[in-house]
Amino acid sequence: MTIRETFEQMERQTLSAYAAHVTNTRGRTRPVTPCDLRTAYQRDRDRIIHSNAFRLLKHKTQVFLAPSSDHYRTRLTHTLEVSQISRTAARALRLNEDLTEAIALGHDLGHTPFGHVGERALDTLCENGFRHNLQSVRVVELLENEGRGLNLTYEVKNGIACHSDDTAPAQTLEGQIVRICDKVAYINHDIEDAVRAGVLRDTDLPYDCLYILGRTKSERITTILRSIVEHSTDSIRMAPEIYKAHLRLKDFMFDEVYRTPAARAQEDKAHGVMEALYTYFYDNPEKLPDFYGQIIRRFGLSKAVCDHIAGMTDHYAVELYKELFIPKFWTR
Repeated sequence: MTIRETFEQMERQTLSAYAAHVTNTRGRTRPVTPCDLRTAYQRDRDRIIHSNAFRLLKHKTQVFLAPSSDHYRTRLTHTLEVSQISRTAARALRLNEDLTEAIALGHDLGHTPFGHVGERALDTLCENGFRHNLQSVRVVELLENEGRGLNLTYEVKNGIACHSDDTAPAQTLEGQIVRICDKVAYINHDIEDAVRAGVLRDTDLPYDCLYILGRTKSERITTILRSIVEHSTDSIRMAPEIYKAHLRLKDFMFDEVYRTPAARAQEDKAHGVMEALYTYFYDNPEKLPDFYGQIIRRFGLSKAVCDHIAGMTDHYAVELYKELFIPKFWTR
């Protein structure tokens, strides 16, 4: 018996009946020879971690554009925090932790530079719109490995596609966990960044939410996780009063942080960078890297341009904008 087969046997013996057992996977688009050491979901996790798109997350905005301190979260640190919280819930519910981790690590691979500002910009520019969750699936299916993709299992791709609120819930409980824990992570961790930035004070947070969930980040996350574990069976849920407080805190963050002038001070500039880059590459498709020629032929020029820009980091997008549109001083 191989090590992989031992892991698969352990899953059958220890995981809940509601878990997504790896031996029941719907498989990959292209069949591969099984690994002797890793299950299919463990292999997916490793493929995501070693991808170009995953490494680029460290230089993509989470909430605050161009922060001056290294302590602010990036899209990568957010992803790692979602993974940690999701794995805790999955382990407590005896669900498939490997599948949960793979979905969490891959859920934001398609995010644009400048966070949701960049996403909104491309949504208005791209002919068929733009959603980062669907772009994340596009990254793992097509854009990585020069068009070969990562060839992930169906369950991982479904969880990635369905982690946003504007989609149907994932078909696995592991995917549903990531969907909830994504919000739990960014709300509570963004509070910490907002306080650091001077946008919020701890005393500004709604008292009713703090009374129910807890005064500290750790207390709030623990309260929500405990409620998820106590109330989830064939679907992922939490107690009504906990869920109501969670939504109330989310609404508060949108009203007091995400949509405030302080948090959006640079958004018009970021939108302008995205629009200028889109127009430039749309008008000059020969300037796109050679790889995008096949994307143009299959999906059209607009989609190819969006794919290219979505893969940029904040810094690269700004530097490219300066190179293309800002005059350089002449020197001898």
